[in-house]
Amino acid sequence: MKIKKNNQRRDFIKTSALLTGGAMLSPFSLPGAYAAGDDAIKIAVIGCGGRGTGAVFQAFETGQNIQLVAMADAFKDRLDQSYERIFKKYGKDKVVVPEEMKFTGFDGYKHAMKEADVVIIATPPGFRPDHFEEAVKQEKQIFMEKPVATDAVGIRRVLAAAEIAKAKKLNVVVGLQRHYQDNYIQTIDRIHDGAIGDIIGGQVFWNDGGVWVRERQPGQTEMEYQMRNWYYFNWLCGDHITEQHVHNIDVANWVKRGYPVKAEGTGGRTVRRGKEHGEIFDHHVVLFTYEDGTVIHSECRHFPGATNRVDESFQGTNGKVYMNAGHTGRLTDYKGNSLYEHDGKNNANPYQVEHDQLFDAIVKGEYKFADAENAAKSTMSSILGRYATYSGKSITWDEAINSDISLMPDRLAWDAEPKVVPNEEGYYAFAVPGKTKVV
Repeated sequence: MKIKKNNQRRDFIKTSALLTGGAMLSPFSLPGAYAAGDDAIKIAVIGCGGRGTGAVFQAFETGQNIQLVAMADAFKDRLDQSYERIFKKYGKDKVVVPEEMKFTGFDGYKHAMKEADVVIIATPPGFRPDHFEEAVKQEKQIFMEKPVATDAVGIRRVLAAAEIAKAKKLNVVVGLQRHYQDNYIQTIDRIHDGAIGDIIGGQVFWNDGGVWVRERQPGQTEMEYQMRNWYYFNWLCGDHITEQHVHNIDVANWVKRGYPVKAEGTGGRTVRRGKEHGEIFDHHVVLFTYEDGTVIHSECRHFPGATNRVDESFQGTNGKVYMNAGHTGRLTDYKGNSLYEHDGKNNANPYQVEHDQLFDAIVKGEYKFADAENAAKSTMSSILGRYATYSGKSITWDEAINSDISLMPDRLAWDAEPKVVPNEEGYYAFAVPGKTKVV
């Protein structure tokens, strides 16, 4: 399966804006005065946790004429905390969100989106298919965090909405920010130009000590508890192979210019086995096989106190490459001679760059970004890996993408029960390789 070139920054679609009588019109009908800075671009944030709040900061830091006009989150306290942080930093001229434009609950996102030109989607991943579909339906320009779903059912919905977004010429940037990071762009460009020959193997890692835990509070329903502690439940998070390690798997796909056709691997719960750790594994080791037979070793784990490693290495017929998020990009031949060494000094923050480029395109009325398809397929690659570790079986891409097993609750309400609930002792069932069905 080949990556379409519009998934790489240098190859983003160059489709011109609609022209009428020689005047450039924004593809989402924003007034041409935006280019002159006469009117503010209105943004809404959907999901007011740390990532959503940070994305609003980055939108403002683009230097464009932007106003935050609506906010939505399932929880009022989280929305209020986010509002206070944003207002304290940017003030009343940029933060124009009266109480009636602060939407809470499961359907608030629909109302917030109506108020905006650009939508920031930063909810837990399980909700992103719903939210992305609605943003496309309302014809908004979109920044969406990764990953974009937690199961194959959600991925198919995102892929369908991505096609509609392209047809409508809606810019969609997804927070796989390595695509906006100079060392990755420059190094992978050289790989694709043949600097180390054909890629025949590789290793991608996200090994660290894990993330936060939010303890159960008195009076919480099961739905609220799981949403507060969302990282540990697959319908919300997708396990850390999807929520976190998708970055590194995406780099493998970018380097290979394709997606894995098969995965097999192992995983389990070795260290994090408490009630508070929900149902996810604390380690996954996967072998991804690509169409040409190349095998990429993928590894992620959350072991507190163990050695951390977050990087990507690949081997070609004529040399090898090493990259990491710390702005390293290094190509060498097999004698150790340097072929390329990226100078990471003063490199721009990719989290900022992705917003800079998105809002620059919007101000200019340009259609340039169509990240959703690649984001969905890289997310699906990580889900394929999870299917392999959870089942203990070799799973093909076609088997995985066609799975009809949905993780989402049948009903979204505070009194509704998720599909996985604790037993009498407070522990959650988790996957057992060899027994668990995933497709």
